[in-house]
Amino acid sequence: MKKKRLLIGGSILFLILASGIITGYACLMNQPLGIEKSTFLYIDNDDNIDSVCYKLEHRLHARRLTGFRLLAFQSDYTNHIHSGAYLFTPEARTWQIFRTLQAGNQTPVSVTIPSVRTIGKLCQSISHQLMMDSTAIASLLTDSTYCASLGYNAYTLPALFIPNTYEVYWNTSCKDFIKRMQKEHQRFWNEKRTAQAKAIGLTPTEVSTLASIVDEETANQAEKPIVAGLYINRLKANMLLQADPTVKFGLQEFGLRRILYKHLETDSPYNTYIYKGLPPGPIRIPSIQGLESVLNYSHHDYLYMCAKEDFSGTHNFARTMSQHLANARRYQQALNRRNIR
Repeated sequence: MKKKRLLIGGSILFLILASGIITGYACLMNQPLGIEKSTFLYIDNDDNIDSVCYKLEHRLHARRLTGFRLLAFQSDYTNHIHSGAYLFTPEARTWQIFRTLQAGNQTPVSVTIPSVRTIGKLCQSISHQLMMDSTAIASLLTDSTYCASLGYNAYTLPALFIPNTYEVYWNTSCKDFIKRMQKEHQRFWNEKRTAQAKAIGLTPTEVSTLASIVDEETANQAEKPIVAGLYINRLKANMLLQADPTVKFGLQEFGLRRILYKHLETDSPYNTYIYKGLPPGPIRIPSIQGLESVLNYSHHDYLYMCAKEDFSGTHNFARTMSQHLANARRYQQALNRRNIR
């Protein structure tokens, strides 16, 4: 009888202890990690369990990692860590955070395609926003065979990119990223815009090329359709475009404030003072505003433009050469007064 009571007592004690362990374990797994604010956790390809915990502690300021470490070592997570970006909130529980990381359920990040002058600058920008090496993406985008498979060459490639902000996975590969850019390009160049380009007599790539010149000529959004209309007038009249920004691009001297005759004599396919028509490709990744300004250009009879002498960033437009020379003279005088050479 005494032995029976001991067995019963032992069983009860075991159940109490087991219940306490289970309850404690459940509480441990159900507690928040103490994350201060919603923050992205970025896991790289070479991370291990120690570096993951370090990032949780130092980047998310998590303070209670015992439960997380226990789950990690009880599972195969230590040998199967998934790279990516994961957004966690202060309310996230230990088991939720662990299951998200274990399954590799990433949160898309916002990546902005900027309107920059060179593919090199674009690659640098992308590599700063995604888990992508700038050398790797640059190597891909300078591969002539790969560019040809996309329908572009070294001159026309900037036309592929539509500056905007997109949601992508942080660890997306270079080729998958370019495939996404192709889809966004196709989405932008819908039936309506393609028809608008055709009505002007331009291909989408040629629209991008002209838009890039417009973007370089003026930052004034209201002026862009006027500038676009001026260059379309010159194209229709079979005139040289004589666009200073194309000369700068050919020279790769973007800081030039004054274009001199020696610059205009440089033999480059981008020198629109020498070669008629559009240059071989965009001189920057054109903005959406630039693209729309070409597709919806202002109808007028201007053929000439010159920066205003007040250095406001806007232009004086002219219909005749005599009007243009008068505008140019005032601008040259203003440059001289400021000693801009």
